[in-house]
Amino acid sequence: MSLIPTFFGGSRGNIFDPFSLAIEGFPIANPPSSVHETSVFANAKIDWKETPEAHVFKVDVPGIKKEEVKVEVEEGRILQISGERSKEQEEKNDQWHRMERSSGKFVRRFRLQENVKMEEIKAAMENGVLTVTVPKEEEKKPEVKAIDISG
Repeated sequence: MSLIPTFFGGSRGNIFDPFSLAIEGFPIANPPSSVHETSVFANAKIDWKETPEAHVFKVDVPGIKKEEVKVEVEEGRILQISGERSKEQEEKNDQWHRMERSSGKFVRRFRLQENVKMEEIKAAMENGVLTVTVPKEEEKKPEVKAIDISG
């Protein structure tokens, strides 16, 4: 008796090989290449934190050169980060056993708050991590005026 359940009564692949999973009734189909190229790399991992001084975005883009990444501002307050990793050129005498590194395009957009200095955005790439810093305007603290209490 198996301790690993089968889904929908179907067969299962080797549980130790995530590439062999198959569920009966749900064919595993290859999407069209244009969809595949756009979506494979689409979920580039991004961390967004807000500090008292700035919004800081860190994007994992291993294997991409800084020339292949764009940081743009759209419609005044929308930060767009995009890039593309090309497929490796194949030689006629090469034999591939497995190709797991993703290639394709990614685009991520973020609507920023009104308290940012869009004209002072800085970007830097180091060790496969793109860091985009969007400085914030200084908060105007309300003026506090002391009032004498008579009586």
